[in-house]
Amino acid sequence: MSNSDISTQIEETRKSFEFDLTVLSKDELYLKYFSRTNGVVTELTRIIPNLSLEEKKIYGTVINQLKKDIEDKISQINVTEKTNLDETIKIDKGLQGFLHPTTETIELINDFFRYYGYSVYDGPEIETEEYNFRKLNLPENHPATDLQDTLYINNELLLRTHTSSIETRLLTDHKPPIRAVIPGKVYRNEVRTPTNSSFFFQYQGVVVDKGISIKNLVETLNEFARYLFGEETITRIRYKYYPEVSPGLGIDLRCQFCSGEGCHVCKYRGFVEIAGSGMVHYNTLKMCNIDPEEYTGFAFGMGLDRLVMQKYKIRDIRKLYGGEIIYQ
Repeated sequence: MSNSDISTQIEETRKSFEFDLTVLSKDELYLKYFSRTNGVVTELTRIIPNLSLEEKKIYGTVINQLKKDIEDKISQINVTEKTNLDETIKIDKGLQGFLHPTTETIELINDFFRYYGYSVYDGPEIETEEYNFRKLNLPENHPATDLQDTLYINNELLLRTHTSSIETRLLTDHKPPIRAVIPGKVYRNEVRTPTNSSFFFQYQGVVVDKGISIKNLVETLNEFARYLFGEETITRIRYKYYPEVSPGLGIDLRCQFCSGEGCHVCKYRGFVEIAGSGMVHYNTLKMCNIDPEEYTGFAFGMGLDRLVMQKYKIRDIRKLYGGEIIYQ
């Protein structure tokens, strides 16, 4: 790439961002400019290692400054929106809306993982068996595919039973390194109870790169638990079988309602399972066209509604989606 091409790309990135700043949301801006796979700024910074020493002095500084400027402007979006308000205007307060606890929690968790370089993704809620089951090492006639668990639309299409379906799409469509999280709604053929529902939210995460170990998984989830619930948070890790990972781990959180003493929310166990996780299965990597001899990775799926219930002390999951108006 010539010097004029680099200068043109830098200037086009700057102009593009100034326009996008007026039309895209904070999440959309992060995804477009800082996605690890094809972010505009990410691709720009990858030019630097290939430059000569003299070019690095010129363009390396400019590119890094542009990256910092864009990061600063995105991070200040909420602050800017607040400071532009004329607080001297008198308005009738009346009834004021506020974000749903699930939405607030998703935004909070997104901020945590973005800090560690994850991109935030989404995908279809109507899914195929291939992505929802087969590529996750769940063969035909596996118990999880039974009509008692899964809501089928026809013989091939179904309502996704987990956000892992987006994980397999990412692994199939992108090459490592991959570091992504996926919040979203999933569906199961279940009767609604205080702790279960026919639809609920999950928060999926996946990392695939060279040299990823189970220690990286455990440290990530422990750090996350402390971030969301405080430094005194206690977690428990158990070996658990999941077809799509090997080995698999169940991540438990000490119940926030009873501090581990036992109550009906934690079913008198003192702990609530908040995530299933493990090292991405050899077969899953292979079926997604990633060489399992070269790359390893970990994945986790959190029960987002359980996190919300623990954080906001909501004892019945049905209150999250029952349409009840709560006045603050």
